Order: sequence, then structure tokens, then C-alpha cells
Amino acid sequence: MRALIQRVTEASVHIGGLRKAVIGDGLLVLLGIGVSDSGTDARWLSHKICHLRIFSDASGVMNRSILETGYELLLVSQFTLHASTHKGNRPSYQAAAKPEQAIPLYEQFIWQLENDLGKPIASGEFGADMQVRLLNDGPVTIWIDSQGRE
Repeated sequence: MRALIQRVTEASVHIGGLRKAVIGDGLLVLLGIGVSDSGTDARWLSHKICHLRIFSDASGVMNRSILETGYELLLVSQFTLHASTHKGNRPSYQAAAKPEQAIPLYEQFIWQLENDLGKPIASGEFGADMQVRLLNDGPVTIWIDSQGRE
């Protein structure tokens, strides 16, 4: 699983001109599910995101996690995070999981995040044409790939 994590002061998802979800301070997580991903990746990545210390403490140092701040999280599926641009000018998405594999993992990831955070999260809609709005704070943007655990 690939996650592009953005610290935001606000973020929202609109589908068909209607607002599906909105958050204030917190994290916008764009999630790409790959063909080799599993439930183990969902558990590992959720734990990593929830404990990532990218919010400022009283001294202005990035030393607090979303768990410590109580901020919100918005999850948006994005298969294009698995784009391969090595050949030609048209990206290949062969590394992205097909919906029959990705949807159950996406739903498991939502459950895992809610369980790890101890509260509901906001989300987009898998496979929908979405418009995502955000105000990046910092800016702070972090890339994590569960296949490249360090």
C-alpha cells in the first residue's frame, strides 16, 4: 500500500458536485492499493500513520501524532499512486490492484484506521470521480510504501 499523507488545516471530498466528507485540522491520506498488498500491509500502514509525529508540540517541533492531537483524518483512494512512468508518456497502472482485490482492502484499511484512532474517519468513495480540496499545512507531505518498510 502506498500512502501520500498531507498535514492539513482543512480538506474535503466532493462527488458529483456534492460534499461527501470534510475535516478540519488533521491528515489527508491518499491511498493506493497494489496487487501484492494484503491485510498485513493495512495493519502496518495504519499503525505507522497513526503514530507518525508530524504535528507541532508547544515548542514548535514536529513531535506529536494524530493520536496525541485528536485531529481528524480523511482517506481517499487513489490508484494512480501505483503509476509506472518508465516507458513512454502514458502511465501504466498494472501494479494497482483491481477493484475485486482493492475494495475489501480499502474497507479493511478504513476499519483499521478507525480502530487504531478510536474514532470514525472521513473518506471518499472507492472508484468515484472525486474532487479533493485541501489546505496543506506547512506544507508537510510524507510518502510511505508498505512494500519498502525500513
